[in-house]
Amino acid sequence: MPDKGKVEGLVKYARSNFMTPISVAASFDDLNAMLAERCGARQAERAGRPAGTICERLAADLQAFRDLPAVPLEPCEKRAARVSSMALVRYRGNDYSVPTSHGFQEVMVKGFVDEVVILCRGEQIARHQRSYGSGMFVFDPLHYLALIETKSKALDQAAPLKDWGLPETFQHLRHLMEARMGNRGKREFIQVLRLMEALPKDVVTYAVTEAIRLGATGFDAVKLRVSLNRGHRFW
Repeated sequence: MPDKGKVEGLVKYARSNFMTPISVAASFDDLNAMLAERCGARQAERAGRPAGTICERLAADLQAFRDLPAVPLEPCEKRAARVSSMALVRYRGNDYSVPTSHGFQEVMVKGFVDEVVILCRGEQIARHQRSYGSGMFVFDPLHYLALIETKSKALDQAAPLKDWGLPETFQHLRHLMEARMGNRGKREFIQVLRLMEALPKDVVTYAVTEAIRLGATGFDAVKLRVSLNRGHRFW
């Protein structure tokens, strides 16, 4: 186990040589790739009194290393929590959604640098981008659709669905369905949205666009388009 002074020295070295000036990256993955490239380039250098390059000395050290654990260490903080009546789990001052079917259940929260993962009985039930704000609500709209389907009038007032950012074709489909079927059209539109619980958004978007083009505006029509395009069967 390295002592505190060595750890602080390595942090200072890395900051001075790899992070000055401050690195700019689109994501943590890009930043890690950038740092790995710089570390790789440094292996050709010589440092300290021992003979040989850093790469050569590393190769010698590797011969004495023990095998890595069979299961990689998860770089996260783990906390026990309880799901609220609003299907939310609090982690470090922010609330993250889970499917409404897990209300009031005990869960395990894994807080990584860039994401928050929530598990119930060992099964992952939610994954969110981590928020570093305070008092923020981080929703996944898909977590609430099953409940909203039973209370379709809440479709326009449900906070988790605001700012979802769905393509305009979904709103066009809803307008056509409600104009033709009234309240039943709204319920069927929610069923269309629920297809994204099992399928990528772009797949459902394409099926919605095709259904509108063919003039077949209904849940069964969209479901059929998905089945024809992907080979999925929902019945």
